[in-house]
Amino acid sequence: MLLSERDSARRFFLSVWDKHREGKLLEPLEAMVLDVVLMHPEYHPLLEEGEAVLERDWEIGEGVTNPFLHMGLHVALAEQVGADRPAGVTQIYRRLSRRLGDRHEAEHRMMGVLAGMLWEAQRSGLPPDEGDYLEALRRL
Repeated sequence: MLLSERDSARRFFLSVWDKHREGKLLEPLEAMVLDVVLMHPEYHPLLEEGEAVLERDWEIGEGVTNPFLHMGLHVALAEQVGADRPAGVTQIYRRLSRRLGDRHEAEHRMMGVLAGMLWEAQRSGLPPDEGDYLEALRRL
């Protein structure tokens, strides 16, 4: 991801948090992002830092998850489930959520698969295979 794309995505999270704190109305995508942010109170102090977080990097070797990547994967999954794209992902999500009794845990497990597929696609230069993705999700 280009730095400008990274900054733009981070700014979007920051603006949603600011609008929420100010009691402003949110657009549908902003409401989806806010839902994710509210599930992660551990990230609220970070969002309070404002633009100071734009330059921060979270390295894999540090053992700390990049909060923007983490929340972004939640949003990506919510968009997939909302649109049932790829077809069948909504049913898998509902089934896993019921089985685990915890929507957040179901999302985290599915996000692990999504992140792995995206990493592999980036490494190979090929688009993710929806069939492989759905099959990996079904195995959860």
